[in-house]
Amino acid sequence: MTVMLDLEPPARQMALVVGNITDDRLGAPTPCEASTVGDLLHHVLGLSIAFRAAARKELGPATRVDPGSSPPSAALLPEDWRDRIPRLLDELVDAWREPAAWEGTTQAGGVTLPAEEAGRVALNELVLHGWDLARATGQEYTCDDTSLRASIDLLSRSTDEADRAGAFGPVVQVPPGAPLLDRAVGLGGRQPSWTP
Repeated sequence: MTVMLDLEPPARQMALVVGNITDDRLGAPTPCEASTVGDLLHHVLGLSIAFRAAARKELGPATRVDPGSSPPSAALLPEDWRDRIPRLLDELVDAWREPAAWEGTTQAGGVTLPAEEAGRVALNELVLHGWDLARATGQEYTCDDTSLRASIDLLSRSTDEADRAGAFGPVVQVPPGAPLLDRAVGLGGRQPSWTP
């Protein structure tokens, strides 16, 4: 049975974080080693478009591109990013609220995969990159337990470094009984205590 997840809680948190980012922070480092805040914002914009198209089964340029083939760049961030990203996040949420989005197969990042898996990946991207941007810009970040558990489930499927290459860094071990957010972040290859 297909389990539909609601992308709205992590998308709402992402939009709040994005809305509080000032221009002077665009060049700041993030927990994603090779990415600045501006680079990561460009990535969020692109993934919102790609996973919206994946939900709608609008397979084409937005879903065919391997993210590694063209790294995100702050130089490509449009001037209206503060308005555009939240709007795209709303469209992403709406697209994944349709039951048909979770059925059959779709494509994202040049990979054909079950639609249900694509929805889980989209949610995980919002959770992790929302945390990344909040940490990089000194903002508080909260996430609902349902989204965190879905991220942990997805990220726990492969903790082998070879399988994770290119997508996530090595798993960062967290203490037993650590909060769900720390567990998700650690499984995503981030150090929960990271600061700029």
